[in-house]
Amino acid sequence: MAKNRSELVAEVAAKAETSQTAVNAVLDALFSVFESSVAAGEKITIPGWLSIERTDRAARTGRNPQTGEAIEIAAGHSVKLSAGSKLKAAVKK
Repeated sequence: MAKNRSELVAEVAAKAETSQTAVNAVLDALFSVFESSVAAGEKITIPGWLSIERTDRAARTGRNPQTGEAIEIAAGHSVKLSAGSKLKAAVKK
């Protein structure tokens, strides 16, 4: 069971007793801040709920699964999301 963005916006707007347009604008701003902060290497922490950070991956040698040939995989970045204590407790219920 998954909830898409429009369902999320509608539910948050109903709980906050505000318009869906306002909630959509806040989500756009929130994701924009997440994007720029994580891209700059900053860690975002919302205590008890989640943390988001950029991780570095070293260059490595891999294998082409079709030919078995060794290939070089370039260094890169990834994103790590970690659940906080309140989110973990909600899942356990």
